[in-house]
Amino acid sequence: MPKNKITAVLGPTNTGKTHLAIDTMLSFDNGMIGFPLRLLAREVYDKVIKEISIDKVALITGEEKIIPTNAKYYLCTVESMPIEKHLEFVGIDEIQMCADHERGHIFTDRLLNLRGEKLTMLMGSSTIKNIISKLNEDLEFINRDRLSKLSYAGHKKISRINRKTAIIAFSSEEVYAIAELIRRQKGGAAIVMGSLSPKTRNAQVELYQSGDVDFLVATDAIGMGINMDLDYVYFSNLKKFDGKKLRKLNLSEIGQIAGRAGRYLNDGGFGITGDCKEISPEEVELIEGHKFEEIRTLFWRNSDLNFNNPNSLIKSLEERPSMEWLRKVHECEDERALKYFIKDEKNNLEFNERTLKLLWECCQIPDFVKKTYGNHYEVIRNVFKFLNSEKGLISEDYMRLQLMKLDKLEGNVDSLSNRIANVRTWSYVSNKNNWVENQNYWIEKTKHLEDRLSDRLHEELTKTFIDKRASILARGLKQDMEFKTEILQNNDVKIDDQFIGKIKGLKLELDLKKGSLETDIKSLKKAARQSIGPEFDKRIQSIIDTGLIDLKEDFKIYWNEFPIARLLPGNDYLSPNFTLVVDDIIEQNPKQKLNDFIQKWLNSKISNVLKSLIDLKNIKEDKSSIKALAYQLYENNGVLKREQVSDYLKNLEQIDRKVLRELGVKFGRYHVFLYQLIKPDAVSLRTLLWKNFHQKFYNLKPPTFGLNFLEDKDSQNKNFMLLCGFEKFDNLFVRIDILERLFVQIINATSKENSEIKMIPEMLNLLGCSKENFKKLLQKMGYKTYEKEQEMFFKYNPVKKFKKIKIQNKKVSNENPFKVLKNLKLG
Repeated sequence: MPKNKITAVLGPTNTGKTHLAIDTMLSFDNGMIGFPLRLLAREVYDKVIKEISIDKVALITGEEKIIPTNAKYYLCTVESMPIEKHLEFVGIDEIQMCADHERGHIFTDRLLNLRGEKLTMLMGSSTIKNIISKLNEDLEFINRDRLSKLSYAGHKKISRINRKTAIIAFSSEEVYAIAELIRRQKGGAAIVMGSLSPKTRNAQVELYQSGDVDFLVATDAIGMGINMDLDYVYFSNLKKFDGKKLRKLNLSEIGQIAGRAGRYLNDGGFGITGDCKEISPEEVELIEGHKFEEIRTLFWRNSDLNFNNPNSLIKSLEERPSMEWLRKVHECEDERALKYFIKDEKNNLEFNERTLKLLWECCQIPDFVKKTYGNHYEVIRNVFKFLNSEKGLISEDYMRLQLMKLDKLEGNVDSLSNRIANVRTWSYVSNKNNWVENQNYWIEKTKHLEDRLSDRLHEELTKTFIDKRASILARGLKQDMEFKTEILQNNDVKIDDQFIGKIKGLKLELDLKKGSLETDIKSLKKAARQSIGPEFDKRIQSIIDTGLIDLKEDFKIYWNEFPIARLLPGNDYLSPNFTLVVDDIIEQNPKQKLNDFIQKWLNSKISNVLKSLIDLKNIKEDKSSIKALAYQLYENNGVLKREQVSDYLKNLEQIDRKVLRELGVKFGRYHVFLYQLIKPDAVSLRTLLWKNFHQKFYNLKPPTFGLNFLEDKDSQNKNFMLLCGFEKFDNLFVRIDILERLFVQIINATSKENSEIKMIPEMLNLLGCSKENFKKLLQKMGYKTYEKEQEMFFKYNPVKKFKKIKIQNKKVSNENPFKVLKNLKLG
């Protein structure tokens, strides 16, 4: 191994190691850096091409290769570094990954065998310093101290975690579950996992960085150099599956991830959440001080392989290291696949150096999908068959068929992620030199499909795990931000362009999405109070200024088609109570102003529409005969049967009648009544107030206005119909004022010589009924009908009449529905 200048830049996270490596590489004519993640390689590539000409920078990962002809600088994943190149500068990031169970042997191979002609730079944790010291080369150590302080924040419930926080989980299932919880409690989270395509991951990070969401849920992929503006990192678990078993994270791994909190000069904190086991005080002290156990051994696998025959290849793979600080890696996935195919194909294939090299290359296709058992080996088998065929290339038809199965944009997060993982496999295959027909086309095709699926996955993640509305509100309320509130013409309410609900009258009807928790409602209400409260105050003032409100049959008072108050029973039916139908956002003062206005408006409406009844109630008369009849009329809603008050009428003098007539009382043959109350407005209001007072009879409706006669076989409530101004004759009803006009016609048609009355068309026209019904009515009223010379006559029959009246009319006090008003003290 030749002597060479090696600079090891070591220290915790947030010490600017990667930044230093990039600047150093660009100070040389050419160079290369290997990164632990495709995401990180892409991130640095995007930064570098902003600083120097794009045609001088290459990006090389398993699934993406951008290699300009004149490339000078190479940004790669560690596995994809072109080790045959001779470059002035070579850098390896996160060099402590040499101790990783799964990929450590690749990093160790680069540590031992890959050098820059002028400088090799190793960036990583101080835990690997002693091992690097063992290299027999020209070494320089640069120790970097963290630029900000990292402190332990203890345990916190997810609902209480502050914004600008990443929560760490170690499986996609756990990531999704936490993200859903945060969506419901905090408005949402962005998601970062190593399995995401760079495009999806970047879009998710942008959601966080832009402030659309305040939380990030991530796997340990976040621990590898991905820089974000985080104040806290919380662990939901301290165990992960490392490919072989579920194991506890070591302190340096916890420190690496926790170190993502607080970037540059900003201090950060780390803690635990959910059911995560406590970190001991001793461990906390070590993590805060970045004092981790030294790495004593690195994982190693022989890279100088012997392809003479299957046995020699397997033997060379199983070779053990010569140095005590190197440890043979456990059988890797590619080695396991190789042994499987050698055994499986030994009878079908004669292995030689070419076919073994080819098979080994195929076995190194990464298993991006992982979940589908056997599927990965099927991919390796098919690719190897094509490459080992006479043509030596994967056919376009086969590639087209594979991608056709994956070119679907529908589905949930899991199905889209699975499709992207499969596309990544074919992207990797397309990017291998001389593996597919029409290589450039398939590189472009797989990249395009991955991008489309990535965009769709980003949409689905956002839709599934982010309630943007709640997120904006939660963030804004914490910072006491002023919200931009819009109330559209259709009464839709938007806060910072997010639809939150509709204003209906004086109530805000929140758009509560499925799964909304109390915290969502509280946030919406708080934001609404801040921004919509003034709109309600304005509306209340408009109601008071214009008085444009209306009382409808459902006992509610409406403004602009929406209820703002609801009637309740009062002491009597002309004095209803009411309750406001308004939002609790409205403050007490405007609410009281509205209450006073509606009380005044309601009193005024009743006084105006039912003036004759109110005047009767408030009559200022000392004469007992007038007061007694007025009292009875008021108690019976302005309509009395004459028979019921015959004694009162006997005591009335003509002058008394004149007083009552001036108040609107009409003395008819059948009834004594207030004729103004038979008008449609008065009937509507009286019946509505009557039903409100009794809190029943809701199905009873006044007859259609304009009808004078009604046949009702369902036998309507007699008292209700009298309230509507209709007298009942069994199942026939006649309006009481029309009944009086009928008597005038009857009197006019009666001669002094003969009590016989001829039925004339005017009588039928007045009532608006058929001849048959008129005959029935006359009989019920005590008249006898008969025909003479083909014309109809009728004659008064007092016996029948009195019988009828006796049967029909009972004492007021016994069955009248308003007997509860008897105790009313009238002045």
